[in-house]
Amino acid sequence: MTKFFALILSLFISVSAFGADAPSSPRVSIFSTSTDWQAVTGLTLNEYNGRFISDKKLVGRGLVLYYLDGFPCYGLGYGVRVWVGPDGKTDNDLHIACVAAPMEIKFAYRNATRDADQATTTGILTCPTRISGRDLTIDLSDCTVGPDWDEYR
Repeated sequence: MTKFFALILSLFISVSAFGADAPSSPRVSIFSTSTDWQAVTGLTLNEYNGRFISDKKLVGRGLVLYYLDGFPCYGLGYGVRVWVGPDGKTDNDLHIACVAAPMEIKFAYRNATRDADQATTTGILTCPTRISGRDLTIDLSDCTVGPDWDEYR
């Protein structure tokens, strides 16, 4: 029986030693700090709905926008992806929860037709907002196109 325990112990030590030499990759933990902004700030969360004014140059054949969470807002699951067509029609409205009205918002974007398959986005689009009560207007002609993802490397 002691030989059995000695074998198990030596196996454990050799596996541990082997693991120590293996290159380690950092563990990434994704945790949203936005889940408790109301408690952290003492401000009340309110829902805002965004509508888009199209810009033919930016939209092209279509523009898919994915809202990027950022203080003072985070996206509500059913309204963080919006497709804007060349005719200005959209397939959804933006729905976000905020502790203060956002002066600007950011999107990951890509140009694509309405029924295009899911694909990687191009980069960041930063857009000022016009606020009327709980309604936001985002004029795409006022947005700033940021660097493409490849430029972040």
